[in-house]
Amino acid sequence: GTSRYSIDGKKLHHFSVVSSHAQYCVVPQSGAIAVNKNIGFDQACLIGCGVMTGVGAAVRYAQVQEGSHVLVIGCGAVGLNVIQGARLQKAQTIIAVDRIPDRHLPCIKMGATHFIQSDDANILPMIKDLTKGRGADYVFECAGNEQSLRMSLEALRPGGQLVILGKTQVNQDVKLRFGSMMGEKRIVRSSYGGARPHRDFPWLADLYMQGDLLLDELITHRLQLENINDGFDAMSRGEVLRAVVQMNRNE
Repeated sequence: GTSRYSIDGKKLHHFSVVSSHAQYCVVPQSGAIAVNKNIGFDQACLIGCGVMTGVGAAVRYAQVQEGSHVLVIGCGAVGLNVIQGARLQKAQTIIAVDRIPDRHLPCIKMGATHFIQSDDANILPMIKDLTKGRGADYVFECAGNEQSLRMSLEALRPGGQLVILGKTQVNQDVKLRFGSMMGEKRIVRSSYGGARPHRDFPWLADLYMQGDLLLDELITHRLQLENINDGFDAMSRGEVLRAVVQMNRNE
């Protein structure tokens, strides 16, 4: 195939037209978005993916209502930022569910009011109890597996909205109980939180500078480009919220 990128006359091939792990990158003018000049590179680099997807899903896409009950299943970087978005929208109850016990503190720090480990046998009764017997008004599925998709629908109240952010294998069939979809439940899929980058990236940077959006707390690892595979290994072990790859900025 062909490539838009080259160096010294040699074509460079890249992944998904992004090249976020490359030392050099060419972007169109529309892709160069100015944000608050006082925000650090380590914080600004987080905005364009997990932060936008999570916060945007709650604020822009689902438009979580003040005083509502929100359930977030899967609390990696995307799920944690859904929690932040629900907090910004002044949700009354924000229930975080994850299989990793150590996610409890990050979830609470981001704004969750409750944390449940996903292997708890009483998880659905606990969710019903925390939502006054109704079920969640909004469920954000961020884990990307069949079990979490089923749980999402079972925990959603009639008339509530399920936003699917997680991703299974694209050819995988998912088996659901038909009754769990009844009651005017809305099921939608969001990949980028309803983002309009020129509007939303500066907005997120400003929220951080105002102290309303937590970014530093998402960074668990910093590493040099030549050690990037160590970061992927740590991520596969569930140890990473966000890892910042630090380039040589003098080049």
